[in-house]
Amino acid sequence: MTRSRWIVLTLITALVVAFFYFDLNELLTLENIKAEQVALEQLAAESPIEFVSAFFLFYVVATAISLPGAAIMLTLIAGAILGFFWGVIVVSFASTIGATLAMVIARWLFQEEVERRFGKQLGTINRGIEKEGSFYLFTLRLVPAFPFFLINLVMSVTRLSVWRFYIVSQIGMLAGTIVYVNAGTELAKITSPGDVLSAGLIASFVLLGIFPLFAKWIVDWLKAQRVYRGFQKPTVFDCDMVVVGAGSGGLVAALIAATVKAKVTLIEQNRMGGDCLNTGCVPSKALIRSARFAYDQSRGSTLGFIDNDPVVDFRSVMERVQRVIREIEPHDSIERYQGLGVDVEIGRAEVLSPWQVQVNGKVITTRNIILATGAEPFIPPIKDIDKVDYLTSDNLWDIRERPERAVVLGGGPIGTELTQALARLGSRVTQVEMLPNILSREDEEFSAMVQMQLELEGVQVLTGHRAEAVEQTEEGSTLLVVDSNGEEARLPFDKLIVAVGRKANTSGFGLEEMGVILNDNGTVMVDDYLRTNYPNIYAIGDAAGPYQFTHTASHMAWYASVNALFGVFKKFRVDYSVIPWATFCSPEVARVGLNEREAMSQHIEYEVTTYDVADLDRAIADEEAHGLVKVLTAKGSDRILGVTIAAEHAGELIGEFTLAMKHGIGLNKILSTIHIYPTFLEMNKFAASEWRKSRKPEWALAVAERFHAWRRGKAAVTGS
Repeated sequence: MTRSRWIVLTLITALVVAFFYFDLNELLTLENIKAEQVALEQLAAESPIEFVSAFFLFYVVATAISLPGAAIMLTLIAGAILGFFWGVIVVSFASTIGATLAMVIARWLFQEEVERRFGKQLGTINRGIEKEGSFYLFTLRLVPAFPFFLINLVMSVTRLSVWRFYIVSQIGMLAGTIVYVNAGTELAKITSPGDVLSAGLIASFVLLGIFPLFAKWIVDWLKAQRVYRGFQKPTVFDCDMVVVGAGSGGLVAALIAATVKAKVTLIEQNRMGGDCLNTGCVPSKALIRSARFAYDQSRGSTLGFIDNDPVVDFRSVMERVQRVIREIEPHDSIERYQGLGVDVEIGRAEVLSPWQVQVNGKVITTRNIILATGAEPFIPPIKDIDKVDYLTSDNLWDIRERPERAVVLGGGPIGTELTQALARLGSRVTQVEMLPNILSREDEEFSAMVQMQLELEGVQVLTGHRAEAVEQTEEGSTLLVVDSNGEEARLPFDKLIVAVGRKANTSGFGLEEMGVILNDNGTVMVDDYLRTNYPNIYAIGDAAGPYQFTHTASHMAWYASVNALFGVFKKFRVDYSVIPWATFCSPEVARVGLNEREAMSQHIEYEVTTYDVADLDRAIADEEAHGLVKVLTAKGSDRILGVTIAAEHAGELIGEFTLAMKHGIGLNKILSTIHIYPTFLEMNKFAASEWRKSRKPEWALAVAERFHAWRRGKAAVTGS
């Protein structure tokens, strides 16, 4: 907290303390107000403008610094002296201005500190405030049982705009103001503040506060009816849920539904397991493992062997990839899911209505639909790209002949993994990335680390280059690229591999005809409960975003299926607060939470701790002594904001930090946890140790040094 903030906080505290120290609170007791009523009425009659102005100003100040109980008594005075009409006018504006000032002051004093400590949690709250903030503030203002000063404080740490706060408070507090001012006009009949708000009146206010919530439910219901207009809802249903897409998200959603004994139909138009099993995670990791073996042969001297030029049987490598897929296929097979109680249909699904899905010529009626239709490779608008048989992550696995010259478009995780794998298997690879760095979502030192390794392995990495056109020459195909200075280069290739990203697979399922709303990037628009604009239709995974990871799709599947089946009792907002991911290049790069660039862009105060993997015993023994652990913590705390690891097995190592962030475990507890020696996992503990060492209490160590010297019988520490 800055010096000016401390001064203001001290001044406000001093005013509140002085108010009680000099017994000024006695002036606002009911007995004193009643005793001074005649004198106050006479003063108001003699100098009405001055009295009202002074009263108004005092009310604003008392509310702004949140003097306990002052607002109630001042409101009673307004009713007693100014009468009902003018009392309501004066109090309504004074209380709202004072409350707004209280909110603004508290925001100035505390928001920066609160955001620094709880920035991630506040992000979720602020997104809710943007949508529903006015509504919930209004309901709170309607109920005098909620302390108004507490509402001011809570709203101060959100992003609710000052004008919205003022206008909603002005309207919301009006009912309570009227009650208290009216009571003030009958001041002689009041023996205690409790006479103003009887139990019955408080109950009425509570009901008044609940009414907007009930009204919101009615409005949502009416909106739903408007969306459903034109569709005939069946009176009976074939099943409780239809899941469209049998990738990771769809499989988990169907499994959850079957587990809780719901009747569920799973529809897949291609192969069970979706992209992950057939064209994504599984085949790419199988390819990477084979490529790693070839690479290890080429550096045998580091382990005491003779370096070998690996003889790669590319056809056998690709056949092995297919064998791995076949071995995993039974986990996601039709037979397995049918055995678990899921009805499986292989065919293209068409959503006919919110309750009807057609497949293989039959119509299935269902209470809920979950869209898990995945994504497909995005093909950029490059001139004449269709004149060559380019490859993507979908069809790369069909080739059996190694490309001698390969150009990989894209520096993201998929492009980088494929680039390194093909290079290790003997292809001459050029990687082209339009942005200044590959792996652009990561901090620069990690991007640079991976790029350096790729270049050491013979890859030509061209960052800051844009692909313009495919050209055909007598020598073969070339890709025309242009750098940031406008200089052209032509890259010859035997195979062009496009890996610039993926787009949601949402066309052809009847969504456009039904009016299911899509985002600008083509994903299905969903709310915090993963509902589309049709409340019984949900979307998960790559079809909805925001993360295109297999594990995120599975994560979303739980929320969608539980909300669909049991949302009438309890709905759950999807939680994206702790999402880990990894790029399986060498070195592997894994991350969870914020990196430094994101923390800076979000104005979150943080501290950085790093550990060099080159110092790790196991990494040295395995000839993998390279990499970095980078931990971001909240300023002045061991609370973890985010971690990035570049190292062997980083995808596994990040799990400890993911668990810690999810359950609020700080670096101190990681440091105090026993880790097996010698393992790569020790690097997490050593990173926590680096954090602790940088914060060691020097004064306590100096005292300890003198204490030990004294015990040894020496009068002073000489330093020798």
